[in-house]
Amino acid sequence: MQGKIVEIIRETVPDDGRHIWGPADLSGLLHERFAGYSYGISIGVKLDDAIIDSVVTGPTPEYWKLYQDTNIYLTGLAAEVAGKIAAMGVRSLAFAPTSSQLDRSPDFARTLRHDFSHKMTGTRAGLGWIGKSDLFVSLKFGPRLRLVSILVDYPLKPLQPPIDKSRCGKCVVCVEACPAKAINGKLWNTKIDRDEYYNAFKCREKAMQFSLAATGQDNHEICGICIAVCPAGRKK
Repeated sequence: MQGKIVEIIRETVPDDGRHIWGPADLSGLLHERFAGYSYGISIGVKLDDAIIDSVVTGPTPEYWKLYQDTNIYLTGLAAEVAGKIAAMGVRSLAFAPTSSQLDRSPDFARTLRHDFSHKMTGTRAGLGWIGKSDLFVSLKFGPRLRLVSILVDYPLKPLQPPIDKSRCGKCVVCVEACPAKAINGKLWNTKIDRDEYYNAFKCREKAMQFSLAATGQDNHEICGICIAVCPAGRKK
């Protein structure tokens, strides 16, 4: 059965050098809301380098459009993969790239936490790690990508070893560049809590200010500076 699921992913996700994907064993890691699901699939697509490189002092209208378009694209791609898997008789649940009621915890307003994590699924699939800025840093593209995830109730074996700790080393580029001062430089690992290395509230406040200036709307949160400055994934 895993072979058939992998075949579906390979047939559906473009093999164009811009996409990455991998199955993940999430046993014991998921919130009780998702009981019955213990495995997942992580899919990522690379963001346009020229647009990311233009994010110097804050998000540009082009970056905002790229962000929105990529989210729409990945939502459709995940739904297509999940639908094909479901047609095989395997339960599946697709999550959109952006936060929604499906993955937000009940106390989200107070904690800015979610009951499901795309980044965790990506690390369990062996596709990358979580950086000092709480970004997912992929082995292939660095942080210059967006992720989407699908849960399934069929045992899937990762194609690559899961990644349990940061590979950022002593690099502090994002720490120094963050306009919100939301990053303290501590390295991520699977045992450290997010709040120990990253202040989500500081990041959100600054991102909302940037979003209002870039889009004229105050209900979005984008920045992109830590993505643009990260050495991982940048063209040499």
